Amino acid sequence: MFANIQDTLNRQDKALDLMKELLQEEFSLLMKRDTDAVMTIEFSIHELLRQLATEKESIIQALGGGRLKDYAQMLPEDKREIILSLWLSIDKKEQACARQASLNTRLSLGLLDQSKDLLNYLHERIIPPQRTNYSRRGTYAKEHPQAAVFSARY
Repeated sequence: MFANIQDTLNRQDKALDLMKELLQEEFSLLMKRDTDAVMTIEFSIHELLRQLATEKESIIQALGGGRLKDYAQMLPEDKREIILSLWLSIDKKEQACARQASLNTRLSLGLLDQSKDLLNYLHERIIPPQRTNYSRRGTYAKEHPQAAVFSARY
């Protein structure tokens, strides 16, 4: 059982190294605005997340729903150190991946907002203003967006 858990933790550790590299590559592609390449990386990231979840589930099943730290406390000193060092390494790498994913999210949402604002600006400039009133000369009257002073003859 120890060898199985150790192998699973090693796979998670290596997978998180790969995850960090993929997230950094995604960030650089977002900076270049290469959407096709970002989509490809996203599929790889999602598949890796699925595999990580499967690995975590296998540890939970192997421990019968118990905690890894509790299991490590029951082991001899040398094996306990191996398990706890892997656990700490995985925890640090998960936090680093979470920070990088947060940066990627903020950048992608910023780019989305920027693109949306640009599209709205262009849309406003292309569509002619609504003119529904005629002036006394038979042409469209200019609408006053603000308060205006009226002058007329009685």
